[in-house]
Amino acid sequence: MVREEVMGGKILLAEPFMLDPNFKRTAVLLCEHNKDGSLGFIMNKPLNMRIDELIEDFPEFDSEVFFGGPVQTDTIHYVHNVGSLLDESTKVTDGVYWGGDFEKLKFLITSNLILPANIRFFVGYSGWTEGQLRDEMVYGSWVVANMDANYLFKLRPDELWRQAMYNKGDAYTVIAQMSESSNLN
Repeated sequence: MVREEVMGGKILLAEPFMLDPNFKRTAVLLCEHNKDGSLGFIMNKPLNMRIDELIEDFPEFDSEVFFGGPVQTDTIHYVHNVGSLLDESTKVTDGVYWGGDFEKLKFLITSNLILPANIRFFVGYSGWTEGQLRDEMVYGSWVVANMDANYLFKLRPDELWRQAMYNKGDAYTVIAQMSESSNLN
């Protein structure tokens, strides 16, 4: 099996028997990876709340919020596919942008130029200090995969980990079919 290089714009798939409850069966979009560390968002842990319920002065918007990770859970982040509309957003990979001007975001939502299908909101983020992610990769905690914007904007969160693992092919198709319960394998 060929190992993918860890870099921004890739996804980290938790190995099937990871015990850390924050990351069990997660798919993390890696938005930033450099010598100082890494930052990403768990794409498949919905919190069963809407963004307009979480932020007081936010326009009415039927967009679900996700648990981005255990770091700074008092912060809100967003990833979207409308980088050309939202000033100051950062391109992560094709069709996927991170952040941008928050006031303009609210205006674009009010104007119906950004719809719930265009954006995902996250409470907190997943972060690794210098060398930490490299060590976790050596230990075998993560599988690196290519990001596809459809994972974030089209696929149901409960299907994401399995589908991304399956799309890697080879032995990963078998891993994708493993039960979450280790006693069934």
